[in-house]
Amino acid sequence: MKGPHMLRTLLLTLLFAVSSLSAAQGREIIDMTGRRVTVPDTIRRVFTGSPPATYMLYALDPSLLVGVNFTIKAEDRRFLRPEFTRLPVAGGVFGQGRNINLEALLALKPDVVLMWAWKDGGAGNKLAERLHKSGIATVFLDLDSLENYPKAFTFLGDLLGRRERARRLADYARDTLRTVAAATAGIPDQERVSVYYAEGTDGLATERETSVHAEVIRLANGRNVHRGAALDHAGMEKVNLEQVLLYNPQAIVVQERIFRDSVTHDKRWQSIGAVRNGQVWLVPRTPFNWFDRPPSFMRLLGLKWFANRLYPKRYPINMAKETKEFYRLFLGVELSDRDLREILQR
Repeated sequence: MKGPHMLRTLLLTLLFAVSSLSAAQGREIIDMTGRRVTVPDTIRRVFTGSPPATYMLYALDPSLLVGVNFTIKAEDRRFLRPEFTRLPVAGGVFGQGRNINLEALLALKPDVVLMWAWKDGGAGNKLAERLHKSGIATVFLDLDSLENYPKAFTFLGDLLGRRERARRLADYARDTLRTVAAATAGIPDQERVSVYYAEGTDGLATERETSVHAEVIRLANGRNVHRGAALDHAGMEKVNLEQVLLYNPQAIVVQERIFRDSVTHDKRWQSIGAVRNGQVWLVPRTPFNWFDRPPSFMRLLGLKWFANRLYPKRYPINMAKETKEFYRLFLGVELSDRDLREILQR
């Protein structure tokens, strides 16, 4: 059994080694980490190494994608293009050292693979080395901060020949970051809303203030109660209830419905101001998460939602209108009023 498997992998590798000769006659670009990479003159088939990059390419031009990193949930399918939901799952790098299925990736015959350039390299760089040996060009994107997304959209538009579409997405990202920053600037520290980010079904995992997973809190000028530098990219640092009681946040942002539904009835949490005052907010996540897990361009809408929740007088917006416009622009979806209620009140 091992012989045929190894032969198939070898043949696929040789195929891409041959195709790399023609790629060498393409064009040289400098990716977002400063690497010089030779890519085909025209790129028609793209694979991405992680969900944030997959979502980004979906927004730019989903027809370029040849595979995905994740299984699409049944309830999310009606908000996505049918051809996207039928793409094969080839795995990816999710920041915890998990390996992609290289044979499955080679079989997809991508012209280029887009990678998220994690600050500490690690698994992403190792995968890039393996792909290079197989003759596949890898291009790194700098997505470590939502503030990098205007530049990242512009870069992708240039790389893939989708400049006008990329300009519209970059303009939206830039305008969102600017308007939220202006609306929430100058708030005295004692008036900033303190926030606890509750992850997991028990709400006892969280993120430090510098974590990419909690960036929306910082960008909306909330005060993350779990201070200090992030320990790693994975996040979800365990804490105990006693610590959360000491934090006594004014607002709690929640990922899991089961926790949101139970916390208001749990006597252990009742002394916390956020619970007592009904300021426990469930993150929308259809078809992609607005806040985190993964941290993607959807956080642009999540930032508007969160800033409006934190400071409704400083940042008064029509969230229903904003949501419809965002889904139309980024996802190509026309939301009905029923869809809107489902997304915002999940």
